[in-house]
Amino acid sequence: MPDMEIEKRVCGGGVLVVAGVDEAGRGPLAGPVMAAAVVLPEGYGHGKLTDSKQLTARQRERIYEELRGGEGILIGSGEASVEEIDRLNILRATHLAMERAVRALPVEVGYCLIDGLPVPRFPWAHEGVVKGDGLSLSIAAASVVAKVERDRWIERAAEEWPQYAFAQHKGYGTELHLQLLRKYGPCPLHRRTFQPVAQMSFDF
Repeated sequence: MPDMEIEKRVCGGGVLVVAGVDEAGRGPLAGPVMAAAVVLPEGYGHGKLTDSKQLTARQRERIYEELRGGEGILIGSGEASVEEIDRLNILRATHLAMERAVRALPVEVGYCLIDGLPVPRFPWAHEGVVKGDGLSLSIAAASVVAKVERDRWIERAAEEWPQYAFAQHKGYGTELHLQLLRKYGPCPLHRRTFQPVAQMSFDF
């Protein structure tokens, strides 16, 4: 289970505010990529918080509400749109969403712990933590926030575009999604630069 050891190490070096940063939605064929930045209070602990992929949807929702209502917990959210993903590429768009998430925090951040690799030209001092959502509670919290908020976004989109069953596959390239893509063609939520969408005609 993740803990606060990395955060304690960084704070021991004199940094006052450490944020965990993670994203959700790099792989889907549709929808934005979203990121979250979370600052947890010193001494924070949680018996079930871990990498969002290891949690059920119900567990994620419950933990998300706990984080949003938790005393001393600061959360910033950011996203990069489908248009930005197609214009910049998914990696740069992901970094942009992360930057927006940190900027959305209501506090000046001294250091960021980013899930995965370091981010070139990131505006804050930071380090990449490979598989950090299973090591750092701050990153794990960010992974849950980003995942829940992206799932909620795509579920709202499913009401506008019911023929694509977005609520079921969340925009990922499942067989169901591919079948519906072939049947209806892409909609404005689909990423034009992602295969197999890129090979399809756009009538909107």
